Amino acid sequence: MEKDPSTLQPSGADGGASGSGEEKVPGLLRLFCGDAAMAEVLPLGEGALELGRGAAVLGEVQDPRMSRRHARVHFDGRRFWVTDLGSQNGTFVEGKQVPAGTPHEAQRVIRMGDSLFVPSADVGPLARQGVVVRDGFVRGHAMQRLLAEVARLAQVGSTLHIHGESGAGKEGVARAFHQSGPRSAGPFVAVNCAAIPQSLAERLLFGARRGAYSGADTDAQGYLQAADGGTLFLDEVVELDLSVQAKLLRVLETREVLSLGAAKPKAVDLHVCSASNKDLRARVAGGQLREDLYFRLGRPEVMLPPLRQRPEELPLLLQQEVRQVAPALGLHVSLVEECLLRPWPGNVRELRVEVRSAAQAALLVGEARVKAIHLSPSAGTAFGPAMSTPVAMETDKVRREAPSRAPPLESEERARIEEALRQQGGNVAAAARALGMHRTQLRRLLARHGITTAHDAERD
Repeated sequence: MEKDPSTLQPSGADGGASGSGEEKVPGLLRLFCGDAAMAEVLPLGEGALELGRGAAVLGEVQDPRMSRRHARVHFDGRRFWVTDLGSQNGTFVEGKQVPAGTPHEAQRVIRMGDSLFVPSADVGPLARQGVVVRDGFVRGHAMQRLLAEVARLAQVGSTLHIHGESGAGKEGVARAFHQSGPRSAGPFVAVNCAAIPQSLAERLLFGARRGAYSGADTDAQGYLQAADGGTLFLDEVVELDLSVQAKLLRVLETREVLSLGAAKPKAVDLHVCSASNKDLRARVAGGQLREDLYFRLGRPEVMLPPLRQRPEELPLLLQQEVRQVAPALGLHVSLVEECLLRPWPGNVRELRVEVRSAAQAALLVGEARVKAIHLSPSAGTAFGPAMSTPVAMETDKVRREAPSRAPPLESEERARIEEALRQQGGNVAAAARALGMHRTQLRRLLARHGITTAHDAERD
């Protein structure tokens, strides 16, 4: 039974979900059942929940491949544990079937029959907000909260910086900033600064008058003039040359653009939204970004969460992309499960490309649904030999290696890893999830580059 794809309002929204400011309510998110994406909240009453076909908590949408008493899920205050109750089709945790009667920790995804559940320490936000689609933009509770903040900032300021991983949807957030501000009727001009040749950056950004250089036969409007009355979006602004940064700073301060070869500047009225997947403060410290430009563009700043931290959006994104290839093509539970297990370093951009490719592969062999076997083994995994195997195939024990002669980590990457370890109290598995990599890969990096965890420090 498929729900309206434009709005997935969760069931259980009034059934124990916490209100704003109240205590967190642990529970499960049911994100897929049969062949349909959904966003249902299942709070764990008294810390435990028994699931099976016919269970009242599952409402009208029942899974015929679930046993009547399929599995029990409980939360001990820190971790979720799943116990299969002797189900006919088995219970799978992180893609692996678990033996009946023995509790197994679940961190990312649980499969029972053709249903997928994601454990969550707090189901309240999804219960209150659900998942919505506007202008093709899938928005879970984290994105809705972010966009509400962006809308407020657009009303009171003229600049915004968006920090987020590549492909996570920074341009979509920038467009929301534009549409929420007083210049929404004006143009939105998006510029990928990393793609601009340094020799052309000044002319493309600021424009040029006829005769300013050899071959300049006519006046050329720059991106800043094109965005007059609207919003200029500078993606990867840190890639601009320092000399161009200085001229951009002057435009932001004076609201005037002096084109190449022009005698007088031209006034412009615009909002400026910038974005980067790099730490701006680290770039300032490294000399790649002017400090004065940072204070003009770097604040206020919003953090765009990566796709792996927005699992409630993923099934609907998959459904969208598959239907772009063939409206009648469906999703198989194995595809959704596998996609939930992978970190997707390229985020939504990578997901769309890979899933469309998988859908085409399914069509070629005459399948009615796209399955995990149609997905490339490398899709959604980090680059490099350490991630050459699927996410579900992890090795629990990795030999500690002495620091090698491997090339040193970039300072930003090392700082990112160390910060993740600090935030997770030295828990390598948790830090790896936050970084979007295998714990195997992270442990190898720690050993190879001599990075110690809190546990190592205490032991030493």
